[in-house]
Amino acid sequence: MDTRLVLVLLLAPFLGFLFNVFFGKKAGKNIVGIVGTLSVVVSFAVTLYFFLQINQTKQAIAINLFDWISIQRFNISFGFLLDQLSLIWLLFVTGIGSLIHLYSISYMHEDEKMHSFFAYLNLFIFFMITLVIGSNLLFMFIGWEGVGLCSYLLIGFWYKNQDFNDAAKKAFIMNRIGDLGFLIGIFIVGSLFNTLDFTTIKTVITSTSNSNDFWIAVAAFALFIGASGKSAQIPLYTWLPDAMAGPTPVSALIHAATMVTAGIFMITRLNFLFDMAPSIQNIIAIIGAVTALVAATIALVQNDIKKVLAYSTVSQLGLMFLALGLGAYEVAVFHVITHAFFKACLFLGSGSVIHGLHGEQDMRKMGGLKKAMPITFTTMLIAALAISGIFPLAGFWSKDEILMTAFHHNSVLWVIGSIASILTAFYMFRLIYLTFFNSFRGTEEQKHHLHESPSLISVPLIILAILSFFGGIISLPGNSWLNEYLAPLFSKVAQEEHPFGTTEYVLMVVATIGALIGIGIAYKKYLKDNTIPNEDAEITGVSKVLHNKYYVDEAYDAIFVKPINVLSGFFRDSVETTLSALVFGLGKVTNELAFQGKKLHNGSVGLYLFAFVIGVCALLTYLFLQ
Repeated sequence: MDTRLVLVLLLAPFLGFLFNVFFGKKAGKNIVGIVGTLSVVVSFAVTLYFFLQINQTKQAIAINLFDWISIQRFNISFGFLLDQLSLIWLLFVTGIGSLIHLYSISYMHEDEKMHSFFAYLNLFIFFMITLVIGSNLLFMFIGWEGVGLCSYLLIGFWYKNQDFNDAAKKAFIMNRIGDLGFLIGIFIVGSLFNTLDFTTIKTVITSTSNSNDFWIAVAAFALFIGASGKSAQIPLYTWLPDAMAGPTPVSALIHAATMVTAGIFMITRLNFLFDMAPSIQNIIAIIGAVTALVAATIALVQNDIKKVLAYSTVSQLGLMFLALGLGAYEVAVFHVITHAFFKACLFLGSGSVIHGLHGEQDMRKMGGLKKAMPITFTTMLIAALAISGIFPLAGFWSKDEILMTAFHHNSVLWVIGSIASILTAFYMFRLIYLTFFNSFRGTEEQKHHLHESPSLISVPLIILAILSFFGGIISLPGNSWLNEYLAPLFSKVAQEEHPFGTTEYVLMVVATIGALIGIGIAYKKYLKDNTIPNEDAEITGVSKVLHNKYYVDEAYDAIFVKPINVLSGFFRDSVETTLSALVFGLGKVTNELAFQGKKLHNGSVGLYLFAFVIGVCALLTYLFLQ
């Protein structure tokens, strides 16, 4: 029974993909949307069934269908692992994925390739489920590469725009860099433990004291490189802001529920391995904190509504990696969940705004949308309060736990994380004020057509706003259902949970005051003073550096892209030309020899007899001289 249901969970989105690929165009847009959405809803329903079952029994479900690879002592099975971690992940992957599919029915209804879009979305969910439920690293790697492929297809979905094609290629190539590290880590782990099975590796590590600390650290670092690529950490983060080139539902799916959470899932799944490499954990924490701060500073001056949210995602992922590096895996998971709620709401809300303004994404040309789009405004306001860490919304509890954990481990990292959080509150309310308040700054035609989005768009926004408000109750201080639920997976949760006392209350107050300061500065500048950001050509000084993202893309272009292009041009114009000349020259020599040789084959019997006599004479002469 369990095996059949797991296969339904996995294959339902894949069947939706097949239907929309082969029959979607003929079936019509309404059927495409219904089939695509229902296929993910089925997976969500099955996930909910398993979640309730495991929450009651506390027993993970391991299913091995068959032996996949068996070489001497090395064995890999084709199997599934449904435990507390995978089911938590599946709940928001399939749950939020269902809402995004529902939203897309309306958002993409006018697109002529709607069937392809839903096919790619279904395939994306299928590969993310594969990544999450695999019982070993090789199974995970299939899903890992699959979501990379789908991100390429969806980011470049509007392929007639060359910039979107470039963004898709950038995402694909940068993820391949990270994936090389992931592969190296897989090879090292396989060599060390003669298996890639998660449960077996954990058993070996926890039951033996004679571990190879050096190679475990190397494996952990290589795996972290893979996680940095998927989850957009320094230095492999520049692809994620460009990923907003795709349709807005794609941005919501990538940034909130699927691809960018893959790196955090992988590290959390292998927590027992990373606990054996404290030096690598320190690197993860530092990289996470720095990424959170750098991305937050860039978001301060972005004027594209989706780019603000994109850099916000990079920053929030940095906070999650900060928690992972400090060994607080359950805290990172908590923030992944709450972030999925409010970031999906924010991206889908931005899509509602863009839909209402017929494609406009520049916040300098918005303003005054609060009355025309009340549902979009209210839901985005709730999500903005949540991500800013305002009590009692979901983001307050999860972000506060990260900052408290950092305070107890490393005060410098706490300061960096706190500054990033204050900046988050500022740029999120900069977005809210520029988009929804004061007077409208768009064209008269846009103003005339302003309207609230249809129910298929607004209903998912309302559900996500409710989750953004109340989602924090799953892990309240001193009464954390989530920590208790995940306790079997993490050996350190029980003994390292800090008692909740005066220090923690002070930290909560400090974090809240910081968020309010950020909101207050944004209020003064963009609402009270009605400041409108300068046009791109007029931006100067530090703002110009931030607006151009610290020129990291330009630096990568100068250090990596241009030298590779020059080297490629050299091989094309010189080496390849020389080799081609050599090959064609040998061909010409062969042709000439053949042309001269065929003159001897003229059909003259006398010539043939003469050659025969000469040959016999030469042979006899040779034998005589011997």
